[in-house]
Amino acid sequence: MKNIYSGSLLLLLAGCMSTNPDASSGNIFSTEGKKVIVYTTADSTAFRVTATDTVQFKNLPQPVETQVCVFVDPTKVYQTFLGIGGAITDASAEVFAKLPKEKQTEFLQSYYDVSKGIGYSLARTNINSCDFSSDNYTYVTDRDFTLQSFNVAHDKQFRIPLIKQAIAAAGGELTMFVSPWSPPAWMKDNNDMLHGGKLKAEFYQPWANYYAKFINAYEKEGIPVWGMSVQNEPMATQRWESCVYTAEDERDFLKKYLGPTMEKEGLGDKKIIVWDHNRDLMFQRADVIFNDPDAAKYAWGMGFHWYESWSGGEDVYNNVARVHEAWPEKNLMFTEGCAEKFIPEQIRSWALGERYGRSMINDFNNGTVGWTDWNILLDEQGGPNHAKNFCFAPVHANTKTGELIYTSAYYYIGQFSKFIRPGAKRISSVASRSHLLTTAFLNTDGKIAVVVMNTGNKTSPVNLWIRNKAAETIILPHSIVTMVL
Repeated sequence: MKNIYSGSLLLLLAGCMSTNPDASSGNIFSTEGKKVIVYTTADSTAFRVTATDTVQFKNLPQPVETQVCVFVDPTKVYQTFLGIGGAITDASAEVFAKLPKEKQTEFLQSYYDVSKGIGYSLARTNINSCDFSSDNYTYVTDRDFTLQSFNVAHDKQFRIPLIKQAIAAAGGELTMFVSPWSPPAWMKDNNDMLHGGKLKAEFYQPWANYYAKFINAYEKEGIPVWGMSVQNEPMATQRWESCVYTAEDERDFLKKYLGPTMEKEGLGDKKIIVWDHNRDLMFQRADVIFNDPDAAKYAWGMGFHWYESWSGGEDVYNNVARVHEAWPEKNLMFTEGCAEKFIPEQIRSWALGERYGRSMINDFNNGTVGWTDWNILLDEQGGPNHAKNFCFAPVHANTKTGELIYTSAYYYIGQFSKFIRPGAKRISSVASRSHLLTTAFLNTDGKIAVVVMNTGNKTSPVNLWIRNKAAETIILPHSIVTMVL
């Protein structure tokens, strides 16, 4: 990735590593002597996670209504941040394999290196095939009830090598969770991996064993697995791989089969994520599963997606907040999102990034601990995809020329993932204007990252206000900034 980060940005990063008191310790955060470095991604400019300003705090005990402010209180501490990342699918791995070696290196650094790129720390991958695979496949032969034929040889051609390189590029550690789109066809009542259908009751135990075999196989390949979701989009009947579970189905499979099997196989430390579908029905799913003690004890938390549904599932951010309020002991993770219906002419659209920024800020402010995008890489057609369900990714590759195309979504995600690191604590951050969206985190090294997104059409002066002190900067129209102090 060329000409994204200036040399001055890296010098500034190196020079602002001093440690502040941890807000959770009860110490009062002080702005004394602090400089605020502003990193900007803005429409109609060359700014892409670029250091654009350095400002200092001045006295501002009482702002007036004409002053635009973002108010931050580092002593008000909320959820612990797990990380940000994307899915390493078959499609991503196949496209990666077509890139020239130097472009492969650039790609890995751009995503996973925190200094040269945006520092992804989370990853997701598929169990069996999904729509973003070139074909349908499983890891067992037909009607092998005992799973004796289980083998992940299919994944060793493209996907496993890419995952290993991503782990190395991330510094040797990547929080990985895995998700199934469908059991083998013979385990389902429609005898088809596609078009929905349900898992037959007699295969609940073999299917639970299947997860354990997959995790063990990947870990044998040197890929640690942190957790899993029970089922990708369990209320969707798709023309691609899909399997339907009602809330009661998922609850019973979790408490009677999957949870006990993980424990029996020595995998009880793996985190289990329920739902893994849109925001619209997530409260009902949580109500059924989390209110059942025998199921809830196996559930680390709930995953959710952003796709539109009949009830407008993309924007019902309050549903995330309501689940967090009702079951604060359970974790929330955004597990998938992308812009659907790929149109090549829209690959430079600024709206792609703004959709990410809006979603990420709202989700974090509503209690989300981790945020996982969909495919990390797709080709010039938004695939490959055996179901012709072509979509956007933050980075596309022209497989004919070897060119990498970084969309606005890549940079918007980077405004979070580069500066908010695993282990950070969310802190209070509110804006005095509706066109500004904001969230803030206190990192484990004591540095604060305040993200502010300007959704409006005008340049906006903004005062970062902490304890009667304010540092003023300018935020461009249709931009996102991260203020680091």
